[in-house]
Amino acid sequence: MNPEKKKVAFHTLGCKLNFAETSTISRSFPPEKFDRVPSNSKADIYVINTCSVTDVADKKCRQAIKKFISLSPDAFIAVVGCYAQLKPQEISSIPGVDLVLGTNEKFNLSDYLTAVNKKKIAEIHSCDLASTDGFNPSFSMGDRTRSFLKVQDGCDYGCSYCTIPRARGKSRNPEISVIISEAERIAESGVKEIVITGVNIGDFGKSTGDSFTRLLGELIRVPGIERFRISSIEPNLLTDELIDLASENVKILPHFHIPLQSGCDKILGLMRRRYTRDVFATRIKMILDNLPLAGIGADVIVGFPGESDSDFEDTYSFLREIPLSYLHVFTFSERPGTVAEHLSPKVLYRDREERSKRLIALSHEKNAIFNKLNIGTETNVLFEKTYSDGLITGFTSNYIRVEYPWESKLAGEIKKVRLKNISPSGKMSIELI
Repeated sequence: MNPEKKKVAFHTLGCKLNFAETSTISRSFPPEKFDRVPSNSKADIYVINTCSVTDVADKKCRQAIKKFISLSPDAFIAVVGCYAQLKPQEISSIPGVDLVLGTNEKFNLSDYLTAVNKKKIAEIHSCDLASTDGFNPSFSMGDRTRSFLKVQDGCDYGCSYCTIPRARGKSRNPEISVIISEAERIAESGVKEIVITGVNIGDFGKSTGDSFTRLLGELIRVPGIERFRISSIEPNLLTDELIDLASENVKILPHFHIPLQSGCDKILGLMRRRYTRDVFATRIKMILDNLPLAGIGADVIVGFPGESDSDFEDTYSFLREIPLSYLHVFTFSERPGTVAEHLSPKVLYRDREERSKRLIALSHEKNAIFNKLNIGTETNVLFEKTYSDGLITGFTSNYIRVEYPWESKLAGEIKKVRLKNISPSGKMSIELI
C-alpha cells in the first residue's frame, strides 16, 4: 500500500439496503488517495453506516465507535445513515466521533474529508428530509458473491413502531431505465445473482407510474444475471401478477420474505399495518399453489404494547399452522418519536424475551421441516467465495444453505445439485449433478 494514502475502513449495520449504499459510498473514494482496509484492522478513517430500527442497532453503533477508537486512537470517525439522521446531536456527543452525516449527505462523504484531523466537537450535516425527492442509486460490488441492488427508498407507511419514514423520507424510486443500467454494470462485473433491495420495494413505481412487477419483467432480460432474489415485500403488495411472473421465470427465485409482524389482528391494528392475518395467509397459499417448494420467511415482532398472553398465543398458533420456512424474530423496543412509544400497557421485558425464545424455537422447527421436505430434490446453488473449515457453502434457489468439500473452482459459480441430508451444522449436504 502507498504510505501517503489514507487507509479507510467501512462498517455497515442493519439491512441489505445499507450494504448496497455503503458499497456505493466506498466507490466514491478516489483510489489514488485512499486504500480500503477491513474494518477489523487499523485505519486512518472509519465510516460507520448506521441503522436505527431497534435500540440494539443504536448500541451496536456505539460499540463499533469504541472498538475503532481502541484499534486506532487517532483515527477520524464518521457516522452516517439512519441513526445519524434521527439523532445527530446524540451521536456527536459520543467521544471520538468527528463527523455526522444524515441520509442524503452520506453520499457526498468523500467531499467532507478534505481534512481528517481529530475534532474537539463533531461536525454535523444532517438536513430535514421533508423537501427531498432525490434518489441515490446504489448497488454493492466486490463485497459478496451476490450484489444488492437498491430500487426504491423511503416509506409512506405510518406503522406505529417505525422510525424509517423519518430517517429516510417519502417513498421514491427512479425510472426503470436507471435500474436497468445499474443491473448491466453489475452483470459486467461477473456477478450472477442480484438481491433487489429497498425500504418498501413493493411500492416501486409510485413516483414514476410504474410497478414492481414491470420492473422485474425488465430486469430478467438483462444478459449475464441468472438469478434475482426479492429481499422483502409487504403482503398487501405481493400481487397475483408478481407471483405468476415468479412461477413462470426461473430467473426470479422461489424465495419470498414477507413481513407479518403479528399473527393477531388486534395487534396488527395497533401497529397500523395495512393487512389482516388472513391476507398474509392467502398470499402464502397463492405462492405455494404456484411454487410448491418456495422458501418463505416472515418477520415477527413480539412484546408490542397491548399484546396480552392470549394475543401472543394467537400469533403462535397462527404461525405454527402456516407453512413458512423460517422466522426473523424481533423483540419490541420502544423507538423515540413513534406512536408505539406512548402505547400501553407495556409488556414486561422478561415476557418479551420469553415470547421471542418460543418463536425462535418454532423457527428452528419450521426450518428443519422445510429442509427435510427438500431432501432428494434437484436445484441450483450459487456457491460463496469464502473458505470455511474445508468447506464451501452456498444457497439454493429457495434459500437453503448447503455445504460441500472446498473446491476453489466452484466459488461464485451456479451449479445443479441434489440435496442429500441435513448435516450436524444444520446446513444441507449435496452432490453435484
